[in-house]
Amino acid sequence: MNSRGVSSLLKDTIPITDFSASGLFEGHDLLRRGFTSVKNELLPSHPLELSEKNYQLNQDKTNFDTLRNIQGLHAPLKLQMEFRAVKQVQRLPFLHSSNMALDTLRGNDECISFEDILNDPSQSEVMGEPHMMMEYKLGLL
Repeated sequence: MNSRGVSSLLKDTIPITDFSASGLFEGHDLLRRGFTSVKNELLPSHPLELSEKNYQLNQDKTNFDTLRNIQGLHAPLKLQMEFRAVKQVQRLPFLHSSNMALDTLRGNDECISFEDILNDPSQSEVMGEPHMMMEYKLGLL
């Protein structure tokens, strides 16, 4: 059999790299991803639920549009650049981050909201082994 015949037989085979555990039958890793929640996969049960989930995004968009109309295109671009820089600064993955700089840029540092009262980091369910979480974030696992 010539080499063309062998290649035509092998074209229907599956490469070895496709047998990884990241496909349809992947097991859920509780240490890295936490518990699965069916609630996150459901459709909104109330018309306002989707609006409330996107409240901060809609508020930022409205503020950027107003700022662009008043001061020009440079002001929202500068503010978006500052938002992006502040979001990149985080604590280690196993420590709670308060995002105080982001709240200050948005003007929420003087407001007391629902999250300020009931979002106690000591009651958080997201706690894991620090070394494993850091290795996962750096891509070593």
